[in-house]
Amino acid sequence: DENSQLRGVLFRYMGRQLKCELRDGMLVICHGRISLYEPRGDYQLIVDYMEPKGVGALQLAFEQLKEKLRGEGLFDPGRKKPIPFLPGRIGIVTSPSGAAIRDLIKVIGRRFPPMDILINPVRVQGEGSAQEIARAIDRLARIAGTDVIIVARGGGSLEDLWAFNEEIVARAIYQCPVPVISAVGHEIDFTIADFVADLRAPTPSAAGELAVPEMAELLNRIHELSGRLQNHMGHRMETIRRLLDFLRTRIPDLRARVSAWQIRVDDAQGRMAPRLL
Repeated sequence: DENSQLRGVLFRYMGRQLKCELRDGMLVICHGRISLYEPRGDYQLIVDYMEPKGVGALQLAFEQLKEKLRGEGLFDPGRKKPIPFLPGRIGIVTSPSGAAIRDLIKVIGRRFPPMDILINPVRVQGEGSAQEIARAIDRLARIAGTDVIIVARGGGSLEDLWAFNEEIVARAIYQCPVPVISAVGHEIDFTIADFVADLRAPTPSAAGELAVPEMAELLNRIHELSGRLQNHMGHRMETIRRLLDFLRTRIPDLRARVSAWQIRVDDAQGRMAPRLL
């Protein structure tokens, strides 16, 4: 109400649970209980939930964190690491029971069956899930031989995907020494993890396509190059053989000429010896 006021109280422990950052002048919708401060006869609202008016708290928190991390350079293209053409091992951070892991295993297994896959199972939504995801990224990066990490989950609402919008996950991806592919949600879904990751895949299946080449194509290419190398070496050896045949017909018997010169040298030495004495 523009013409009246009611004191509001938001205790610190409740404030820490807000997804967005409160700013002066922000219009908000509050839920809580009325209490009476009897010494002064003041009524006040003890707030237990608050969200910005006109825009959801999660959406506002998303935009605020996105702006903050962009300002710190976490999204800069120049700091992104290249994805290896043929990784020795792929680490995957996702739920062990979701559709994402099934899609990844299926696609990677089809494209490159011998690929070594290491899965770090985590919760992908709910309280504490962001911390699990961040720890899993760090853990996989420390395992020798892990060349790329895929962070994935299936589609869902903004709230379902929220763990991948948490700052702790963004910084874990940013600090990871191993290239990270983000594959969260569907093609239309964007998370903070997508902006920080070295490569964003529109779906988990697409991440599998981007992470490994097709083994059959590689074998065909190797076979093609091997044939071209054999043909090239065959032509080269034939050229050298013809050159040797040409040289044999043009150069006299060097052994005989060397022997003749050796005889002349020995004769000269024999004639010079008495004079030296």
